[in-house]
Amino acid sequence: MLAKRIIPCLDIKDGRVVKGVNFVNLRDAGDPVEQAALYDAAGADELVFLDISATAEGHETVVNVVEQVAAQIHMPLTVGGGIRTIQDMRQLLLAGADKISINSAAVANPQLLKQGAALFGSQCIVLAADVRRKPTGGWEVYVKGGRQSTGIDGLEWIEEAVSLGAGELLLTSMDQDGTLAGYDLELYQKVSQLVNVPLIASGGAGKMQDFTDVLTNGADAALAASLFHDGVMEIADLKNYLVTQNLPIRIVP
Repeated sequence: MLAKRIIPCLDIKDGRVVKGVNFVNLRDAGDPVEQAALYDAAGADELVFLDISATAEGHETVVNVVEQVAAQIHMPLTVGGGIRTIQDMRQLLLAGADKISINSAAVANPQLLKQGAALFGSQCIVLAADVRRKPTGGWEVYVKGGRQSTGIDGLEWIEEAVSLGAGELLLTSMDQDGTLAGYDLELYQKVSQLVNVPLIASGGAGKMQDFTDVLTNGADAALAASLFHDGVMEIADLKNYLVTQNLPIRIVP
């Protein structure tokens, strides 16, 4: 059985790490290069770097920051934000990214997923989907850093994206994001039954049991930001706990 992964996330705005609740009320949470080095030393399995201002404000991901972060770590690095073209993907991979995360641009041009997978391999292409529960049931896809609704059904979009070549999913529940109230288990269960690619759960982690719950309900990896940024939970402690829950976890000596 493949090891379950613990993934810290660096949400970047104007070159700084930020954190908010339900995608708003952002606060400064530190320097991304320093944070990346700390997470690498702490035993994180991967790192996600998302320039959350890039798409909304129309500027490219800060490539030099990606280069600095990549130079500090030895774990896989996924980068997203403001990626609109194949050339954007290539530039970030050359800067040190191992995977490319695409959200708004994939919704606007789904063929970008197919083109990226054909050139770089499906393992490099991560569909990032931000979804919110609909009053009528199910989930709706949001883009531009969660600021814009699309009317697109979340499960239908995920199925299409995987068929086009997305090799991994980074799925965020906007309802749970930053609340520390736990992951949306129903969402991850449904998606894991729908497609057969690795699934990263994001949005809502508040205690160690939340990680156990989502990793035993469809998710292959669990992402968190506030808990790790604020020192509420140490990655090493979390991993040791998950081992006691009989989950396959990579422990760093």
